[in-house]
Amino acid sequence: MTTIHIYHTNDIHSHLKTWARTREYLQTQRRIHEQQGEACFIFDLGDFIDRADLYTEATLGRENVHLLDEAGYDAVTIGNNEGITLSKEALAALYEQTEFDVILSNLKEQDDTQPVWASPYKIYTTHDRIKIGVIGATAPFYDYYGPLGWKVTDPIKNLQKTAKEISERTDIVICLSHLGLNSDEILASTIPNIDLIIGSHTHHVLKHGKKVEQALLTGGGKFGQYIGYSVIKYSAENHKIEKIETELIETSQLPHVEGETREFEALHNWGKEQLSVEVFHASRYYNLEWQHDSHLARFFAEALMDYAKADCAFFSAGIFLTPLKKGPVTAYDLHQMLPHPINACKIEMTGAQLKACLQKIDEQNAEWSQMELKGLGFRGRILGKMLKYHCEVKKDELYVNGMKKQDDARIQVVTLDMFTFGWFFPELKDMKKTYLLPHFLRDILAIYGYKYFGK
Repeated sequence: MTTIHIYHTNDIHSHLKTWARTREYLQTQRRIHEQQGEACFIFDLGDFIDRADLYTEATLGRENVHLLDEAGYDAVTIGNNEGITLSKEALAALYEQTEFDVILSNLKEQDDTQPVWASPYKIYTTHDRIKIGVIGATAPFYDYYGPLGWKVTDPIKNLQKTAKEISERTDIVICLSHLGLNSDEILASTIPNIDLIIGSHTHHVLKHGKKVEQALLTGGGKFGQYIGYSVIKYSAENHKIEKIETELIETSQLPHVEGETREFEALHNWGKEQLSVEVFHASRYYNLEWQHDSHLARFFAEALMDYAKADCAFFSAGIFLTPLKKGPVTAYDLHQMLPHPINACKIEMTGAQLKACLQKIDEQNAEWSQMELKGLGFRGRILGKMLKYHCEVKKDELYVNGMKKQDDARIQVVTLDMFTFGWFFPELKDMKKTYLLPHFLRDILAIYGYKYFGK
């Protein structure tokens, strides 16, 4: 009977406060299992990075990846925070010199070739010659990967094809899935030779897993709260898995590691130091308001419209976490102001469509302005008032830049990508739009600030 130990992390999102004890635990467990002659694998399921964190932002995630290498991970797949919050060049740079494998079947170059830094699968062989096939895929954000220069394809179809391809060469098949629980259930139902699906993306917590058909599904929440631990007992004589179990280990309950607080603070301080470089020199102070228009919001609106070459804009005042100070403004200052992994989105609307959006804003603003929002890339406290610039509805007539517009007019509108996902404006999902990548909101403000003020 062969015993195989599998540990995983998922959706850490640069929450590194417990990283020292996570690393210590994983390294200790590997030593124990190897001393006992048993196989041990350590995987990460993606979204290990999050650019809302200073340490991550300072090197666009490269230092985070070094943490995985130092801890001895065997393989990873990528999440959307690796895949769509970085330029194509920056994503490739993450994995240029790693010791671990990147397993990813559904992200390709535009010519359908595999990225040089990733493989669609990997077959590992234990000391007693049990062959473990590991496949992986990431969530297909089609509207983002394309403009970034990638071709992302249907993960279910890719994993079905890959699992079939390796079925006769493997004894056990494990999937590293950054797809979410619903997709994991489809995988289990449609891939008969898949045994273990290590899940992520939807931050689901399955303390002892979930059995779907022949497969065991796992899920370890988010932010490094848990380490997943699965054990497979495989009978070489019978050529089958005799037992498979999973559990979650709470990192807060792991033994304290000496110096862990200092280590975490050092990462934060290092990131701050790296970002303390002047971007532009503001000639005045721009105040912050969450329930009203402000000098800062007006300045940002001009930056947004200039960047997008748009006629008008709308966005929420809650995106600003700090004011814009007079004098030298650093990359750190802008990151503190706009930590969100949010992009701008340019939408071509008719006059009738824009008028309907503006009227909806007027109707919903009292409720929206106080909303505490989590997700959609938003890293603030409350949504704040929805602000409109260069567009308004007066006496049921639409005006853009002071000019009356008819219902069939074509208008270029810029807003934040978070408002196009269907939660606030379902009608925007089907409109013609362009996500302006790879720059985040803070990058747009930096570009315009340098253009407007200079250093």
